[in-house]
Parts: sequence; C-alpha cells; structure tokens
Amino acid sequence: MPSIKKIIKGDIVKIISGAQKGTTGKVVEVLTKERAVRIEGVGQKHRHIKPSQTNPTGGHKDVHVAMPLGKVALVIDEKTGKTSRVGIVKNADGTNTRVARQANSKEIK
Repeated sequence: MPSIKKIIKGDIVKIISGAQKGTTGKVVEVLTKERAVRIEGVGQKHRHIKPSQTNPTGGHKDVHVAMPLGKVALVIDEKTGKTSRVGIVKNADGTNTRVARQANSKEIK
C-alpha cells in the first residue's frame, strides 16, 4: 500500500522561515529522500561552470534549488493565505486522508 505524503506535487505552500519568508508558490517536485521540495519561482540560483574540454569558455547556468520541508507550510485558503499543519487520518474503509489541523481537521482536496 503506498504511503500518503503530507505535501504533494501541485500543493500551494508558503515559506515560513528564511530569506524568502512569506513567499507562496506551487510545489513542482517533492524530494522525499532529501526531505525537500522544489517550489515554482523560488530557489532559482546561478551555478558557475568551470571551463573544460567540452565547454572551453565555461559560463553559468540556472538551477532550481530545493527548499527543506520544515521551512514550508501548506496554504489552506488561497484568498487569505492561511496556512496549516497537515495530519493524516485513517478512514473507516482503511484509506488515509490528509486533513488540515488549523481548520478543525477539515479534509484537504
């Protein structure tokens, strides 16, 4: 049985700490082994490339850097920007459902 994740691809999240605190964005990718997420429009960095035989001039390229899961919170109301912790509840039929704790355990769609 596949496990259910608290933050999944397509969720809207808000950054709760760090230099980009308060920024919201859509989750592009969840990196479970690294416990991190890639957020659309957040974490764009430059990486310098050393000159090599295949690329004699070197240069730079843009990369998408992941944000640790502990620095993001799920947005439950996009209009107000309200965030919540995510819990997992087992239903009567045995399936798991994600619920928003700050919204009195309301189911997350």
